Amino acid sequence: MVFYFKARPEAGDYTIFMGLDKYENEELIKYGFPEDIWFHVDKMSSAHVYVRLHKGQSIDDLSEGVLEDCAQLVKANSIQGNKVNNVDVVYTPWQNLKKASSMDVGQVGFYSTKMVRTVRVEKRINEIVNRLNKTKVERTTDLKAELEAVNAAERAERKLQLRDKKRREELQKLEKERQNELRSYKNLMVAEKMTSNKDIASTNKSLQELEEDFM
Repeated sequence: MVFYFKARPEAGDYTIFMGLDKYENEELIKYGFPEDIWFHVDKMSSAHVYVRLHKGQSIDDLSEGVLEDCAQLVKANSIQGNKVNNVDVVYTPWQNLKKASSMDVGQVGFYSTKMVRTVRVEKRINEIVNRLNKTKVERTTDLKAELEAVNAAERAERKLQLRDKKRREELQKLEKERQNELRSYKNLMVAEKMTSNKDIASTNKSLQELEEDFM
């Protein structure tokens, strides 16, 4: 079971989601998307909260509004973190999550700590948490199948783009060949109409001879 939420409308169309338990978290870690940003309360037990950015976006494109929504949601879903003020929430791209075989179910580390960011949450803001909970949808999702379907669609799109590119290149090549043939034909026509200096001299001599004959 995965819980889905909608970020504040003014921030754009962004989906925030989290797993039901540590086993669902394990699946989310395994079948994440490159656009996913992971959130967790630092040094405390909490839900694993994600936001899926738009295609081509990175963690640098995360707006303050979406960041606050995610931070408030993960704090609210931490038994210990929800009771205290001034908690730190860490967040990082999904691709930076490291899962070792020695780790417990739902536990995760990082490939690079330099890619991990921290935001301080001073206190729970019920207005934000309540707004998010009103958009909450529970859905049983086959995360593996969902990822495979998206990857297949992207491969098909890349294949189509490659085919279109090849077609354009072929058309450009044909047009270039046509232009070259056209220029060659024009040059040939000009060459046939040109008269050499020798031809001119020969013509002048003939005229002079005719004048002498007339004289």
